[in-house]
Amino acid sequence: MSWHPQYRSSKFRHVFGKPASKENCYDSVPITHSVQDNHFCAVNPYFIAVVTECSCGGAFFVIPLHQTGKLDPHYPKVCGHKGNVLDIKWNPFNDFEIASCSEDTTIKIWDIPKQLLTKNLTVCKKELIGHTRRVGLVEWHPTAANILFSSGYDYKVMVWNLDTKESVIMNPVRTIGCHQGVILSMSFNTNGSLLATTCKDRKIRILDPRAGAVLQEANCTGHRANKVLFLGDLNKLLSTGTSRWNNRQLAVWDQDNLSVPLSEVDLDGSSGVLFPFYDVDTKMLYVVGKGDGNIRYYEVSADKPHLSYLTEYRSLTPQKGIGIMPKRGLDVTSCEIFRFYKLITTKGLIEPISMIVPRRSESYQEDIYPPTAGAQPSLTAQEWLRGMNKGPVLVSLRPCSELLSPQPLLPERPPSEPTTPFNQKEKLVVEDGQKPFSRMEEKVPRQAAEHRLEEKKTRLTNGFDIECPPPKTENELLQMFYRQQEEIRRLRELLTQREVQAKQLELEVKNSRMSSERF
Repeated sequence: MSWHPQYRSSKFRHVFGKPASKENCYDSVPITHSVQDNHFCAVNPYFIAVVTECSCGGAFFVIPLHQTGKLDPHYPKVCGHKGNVLDIKWNPFNDFEIASCSEDTTIKIWDIPKQLLTKNLTVCKKELIGHTRRVGLVEWHPTAANILFSSGYDYKVMVWNLDTKESVIMNPVRTIGCHQGVILSMSFNTNGSLLATTCKDRKIRILDPRAGAVLQEANCTGHRANKVLFLGDLNKLLSTGTSRWNNRQLAVWDQDNLSVPLSEVDLDGSSGVLFPFYDVDTKMLYVVGKGDGNIRYYEVSADKPHLSYLTEYRSLTPQKGIGIMPKRGLDVTSCEIFRFYKLITTKGLIEPISMIVPRRSESYQEDIYPPTAGAQPSLTAQEWLRGMNKGPVLVSLRPCSELLSPQPLLPERPPSEPTTPFNQKEKLVVEDGQKPFSRMEEKVPRQAAEHRLEEKKTRLTNGFDIECPPPKTENELLQMFYRQQEEIRRLRELLTQREVQAKQLELEVKNSRMSSERF
């Protein structure tokens, strides 16, 4: 076992995991029983997608993020694969597009409607056909739009350009065939110019994803790697696997020299696969074990020992898979820096777990929320294929920031037109050289509106609006109930944002008064 320092100066030393209450979990979700070592869950600020069991082929649920509680047994699925779904990934630049791969050797791209699903979605937007055996992994390019990578049990990695009008794509733009076994994981560096893979032949490879050339290769004799991850801009790789004595192990590698690991950390003797997640903004590494309930977290540095153990979140319920929320979907008002969605197969439960930095101040914490990758691509597919490299487009997580649009909630409603006070309207008209409206002219539209309101009242029958009758079935009633819940949550979050903004303005006014008193 590795030695952990007892004391260490770090602003993330007291980070703790906060599980959601029962009301904020997703209950009665039939989670897949597949033995594939994948996450089986994908999350974005709108939806949570979960692979499920299906008697006729593969399927997965797409649940609105705020539709917590017990799932309807007849909730519609996204189904169209002829075999079990093995992996799903949301498009990082389109929150309503998701990719899925299956045992039927195909990859499908789905357009998810903005409103709630009312029936099974069976027609996909695009179908990618190229692998000869089942497809185990899909991965979107981190900076280029419409570039998708897939790996199959035919030992090949394929690069797909989705920026075409074809609904069925049979020719990938690149096929990488350097692997001698099944690919276990894929990871991009920050700008997407390098691709790291682990394989059953016990080798870690760093590839040029456009040319398909192997740039670096590690023969893991003592460390059998299972998952690999780029550590941001530190020029380091992290792999999870097992040691010679079958202990679960972490290893840090130099990106430019994979001959020997820089450091190794032994964890325990369990057999479950370790899923690593790296937060580029905070330089924190989270390690989640399949089959156990613990989440360990470390602080990563460029200097030795590279991994500094912080603490771990412990739970008695084992996780089958895990999903993570992108940074733009976090609750910055509660100092949340990471959020997991834990799949508990034994209970049919999806449990959100928030990683919180305890702070006394309720104001926005700039030091733990630096500019982060947003939802805008920095390159088109053609630019990336021509050889261009760019880092991600950075946005601010500050509430009401102009760089980042507010977090959308379902169902979407058309935004109401902004109201302008009468005095401002008069000023605008006078500036344009037109005659301002008189009070008498303003009464005319008001009287017309009152007349329309009276007409609407006459359309009520037994207290119900004829144009909007009450729900006739239990399913319709549930949908209306969920819509009301979404509207209430949207208004609460809007109120929270306004309160935060008001507190920030109060602090600014207080600071300006203090500075003026000094001078």
